Amino acid sequence: MNYVFISPHFPSNFKNFAVGLKKAGVHVFGIASEPYELLDTDLRESLTEYFRVHNMENYDEMLRAVAYLTYKHGKMDRIESHNEYWLAQDARLRTDFNVFGFKNEDMAFVKLKSAMKAKFKEVGIRVARGRVIGDYQDALGLCHEYGFPVCIKPDSGVGAADTHKIRSEEELGHFFHVKNPYESYILEEFIDGKIVTYDGLTDAAGNILFDATLVYEKAVLEIVENNADMFYYVDRNMPEDLREIGTKLVQAFNVRERFFHFEFFRLPDGSLVALEANLRPPGGHTMDMWNWANDVDLYAAYGELVATGNFTAQMHFPYYCCYVSRKGVHPYRFTHEEVMARYGGNVVLFEEMPGIFAAIMGDFGYVIRAAEYQELMDIIHMISVTE
Repeated sequence: MNYVFISPHFPSNFKNFAVGLKKAGVHVFGIASEPYELLDTDLRESLTEYFRVHNMENYDEMLRAVAYLTYKHGKMDRIESHNEYWLAQDARLRTDFNVFGFKNEDMAFVKLKSAMKAKFKEVGIRVARGRVIGDYQDALGLCHEYGFPVCIKPDSGVGAADTHKIRSEEELGHFFHVKNPYESYILEEFIDGKIVTYDGLTDAAGNILFDATLVYEKAVLEIVENNADMFYYVDRNMPEDLREIGTKLVQAFNVRERFFHFEFFRLPDGSLVALEANLRPPGGHTMDMWNWANDVDLYAAYGELVATGNFTAQMHFPYYCCYVSRKGVHPYRFTHEEVMARYGGNVVLFEEMPGIFAAIMGDFGYVIRAAEYQELMDIIHMISVTE
């Protein structure tokens, strides 16, 4: 089994995919622009070969890298980054080398929010009203139809980048003044609800091997606008309506041997509104949080799946697992030392976040776990409460 791993060093925890694949007997070939000597030792030791390109955005370089590895080692069986930014390029490489997985023709519903919305409607799942907009007058007409506030975001975007909450005609005019002229944007009615997810992994036939759900305390826009702290957690319990809808979406999006991350709004009346589909692992430390919530190694389990088709990890979720942020600008009631003195046994990770993630993930992040919900909330409160 030959596996091309695109950008195996970023994000840093994804190196564990290479470790798990090698453990399962897979030959892993890394391609990235990072100097080889700067790769972590365990990543270097897990790669059969590493091909450094000058610019990963240059498709010709990437094409030549895969061609070289194919010439030297034989046909590549998988090409994957697990990274939303490279999804379209992954598909293009798979198309050109006839490799299992999403191809060019699948990219519309994988990358375009408008196509995702159409797919949600086909399955019969409620979505926020909205569509791709043209000029200012077109957008203004939709604003009058839906009422302010509205949400505007790139039709093809990564995460919450370049997403705007528009509250007035003046703000709409400012958006059109500063927006990327080469980008296509979608305008939607603003939905006020808690964000929940349906996540998991499928085998090559599309069978769901495990599922999980995340609950987010705040929406990303609120975190950035208010420079607020945030937390999100792996819930021990899966709501049946979420599982029912999520299972339909896994089938509709033809998810095969892939992680998936479907986002929804949970409205105050309890109903669900589909937000978007992300056909890759959830971001941040979620992969590791699943591990800590179950005392398993999902990276190794994924390697076993790719190599043999089997999945043996026991995903029973004996713990809640939660990421909690802290930002340097807030006066917290309890010091880090006081938090650790009381709940150090529940803290599985504490780290300083890179600056590019700090606006959302905080300057510092705690990952905590607890068997009981109230204990989880008590720990979150001690970390988050301010003077």
